[in-house]
This record gives sequence, structure tokens and C-alpha cells, in this order.
Amino acid sequence: MINVCVTLDFDDDWLARVAADTEGVTLRKHLASRTEDLPADLLAETDVLYTSTVFPSPEQAPRLRWVQLDTSGCDHVRHTPLWRSDVPVTTIGGVSPKPLAEYVLMMILAHAHHLPAMLRLQDRPHWPDFDHRWNRLMPRMLPGATVGIVGYGRIGQEIGRLARAFGMNVIGMRRGAARTGERYGDSVDETGAEVVGPDGLHGLLGRSDYVVLTVPYTDATHHLLDERAFAAMRPGTVLVNAARGGVVDETAMLAALRSGRLGFAALDVFATEPLPLDSALWKEPNVLVTPHVAGFAPAYHEQVRTLFTENLRRFAAGHELLNLVDRSVGY
Repeated sequence: MINVCVTLDFDDDWLARVAADTEGVTLRKHLASRTEDLPADLLAETDVLYTSTVFPSPEQAPRLRWVQLDTSGCDHVRHTPLWRSDVPVTTIGGVSPKPLAEYVLMMILAHAHHLPAMLRLQDRPHWPDFDHRWNRLMPRMLPGATVGIVGYGRIGQEIGRLARAFGMNVIGMRRGAARTGERYGDSVDETGAEVVGPDGLHGLLGRSDYVVLTVPYTDATHHLLDERAFAAMRPGTVLVNAARGGVVDETAMLAALRSGRLGFAALDVFATEPLPLDSALWKEPNVLVTPHVAGFAPAYHEQVRTLFTENLRRFAAGHELLNLVDRSVGY
């Protein structure tokens, strides 16, 4: 019997369907946000843990043989005893590429069609004259514009596919060859994008009208966009950050916004979350703040149930798990 502990508030039907689809599994739900919130005897009997924030040490969970995260990223696990153990960790990567890609295109379109400026007119309220509308609200051309996608994996490729539908050129940056191992939601990249490695970052920045961040947050990507990176951009570049706040040096970003190097920034993630009320980003002109919602997936419960059930079957059969984290690269 495989003992599974779920620390999230999935309903009874979700739990029952997972259990019914996997022989030899017992599921127990115990809501917890910290390891200390779980009873010691429950942890001691747990073989599989489905969680977002509970990361026990080997001493606390001696039978633990696999942890399924309810997040696409795993940067919040890197400094825990679990990370230093040999217990396999998997993510729910692949659940939200489509809605996240739509978020990115929404932000690109919002900039191209001056949505923030028109919302400010509505707030006043004010109907501008024809000269204002023609000279200041004329849409920017997306066909022929270039989007540089930093982090050209599942999400980046979906963004590229949508961007190509608008006639945009696509440059993607990724660490190297495609990841080994099976991953949920993988598909063939048919965007025809130009793909560069990390050493091509500044070249990508200098050629892009729109820069999109979907790269995992690791030691290697901490402050990937720093002062030198912003200096490599062409004046008026648009930034969309749907990755993690730590990928961007926010001090350097503010300087780039105020100098005009950045023309607009749509930011869904921040170095500190929730974004502090005294942050300059709330009221900075040409910044659109959203509260870490880009990755929300409408069919989330059904998708994660499908992924987790498939991984449970693989675990029970001794087969390779989907979305296995590679600790050597940090994601």
C-alpha cells in the first residue's frame, strides 16, 4: 500500500477520483502550510506527499519516496532539507502554458493599443480631440515586430506560437538542448523561432521590441536582467515579466524606465510578494502591475488531477515520473 498525504484543500471528489484511478493507494488530506502543521505519525507513514510548502527532512519523513509540488517552479524548495535529500521532486509544469501565454499577448496588445492611456482618459473622464487620438493613440504595428522570449520552454513556445499568429518575429533563449525526461504538456515547437543560448542574451535584448521573461528562477538566473542587460536594449523596449521577481534587478529596471530605455513594463511577479504598498512600482508611469495571476489555469483542478494520477501510476509501476526536477540545474 502506498500512503499519500495531500496538504492542499482539494475536495473529496478530487481525492476519490485519484484514489479510484490508482490501485494500492491510500489518500489522506491534512491541510498544512508548514511541516510543523502535520502530525508526526502521519509524516512518518507518508510515502508520497502532494504539497506546495511542506518540505520535511528525511528524519521527519523516513518513508518519503516522492514529492509532487503544486507549483510549476521549485525555487522555494532549494534551501530546504528536502532539496538536499535524494527524494524525487516533480512539478505541475505544463498545466498553465496557454493561459500564461494569453496573459503575455494581452500585455503586448495592451501596450500596442495604448490601453493604459485610454483607461487614464476614462478615469478623468476626458474625450480627447482628434489630433490627440490620431497622434497619441494610433496603434503600434505588431506584424514585423520582434518578441524575445527568455526561457524558451513549454510556456515560451506557446507564447511564440501566439506571437507568430500576429505576424511577429520570435527569438527564444534557452539554456541548451531540450530537457531529458518526459514532461506534462510537451508538444512539438512549430513556431520557426530563432533560438539562442545564454551567451546570446544581450544580442536578443538588442533586437527585441518586446522582451518576455518565462525563465525558471535559479542561482544562474538571479538578476539576469541587470544594469548591463537593460543597457543592451533598444530605447522604448517593452518588458513582460511572468517568471519570478528575482530574475530582474528591480533597481536597474526602475532606472531603465525613468531613462526611457524601457518604454513599458507589465509585471506579474516581484522580488517581494505581496508587492509592498510603498513600492514605487505601484505608481510608476508606464508600469502595469498584476498580482501574480498570469499562471492561473481555468481547468487547474482537472489538469493537476490528470497529471498526479498519471504520476502515481508511474510511481507504483516503478517508471520514470513526469516533470522530474533536475536539481543540478535547479528546475
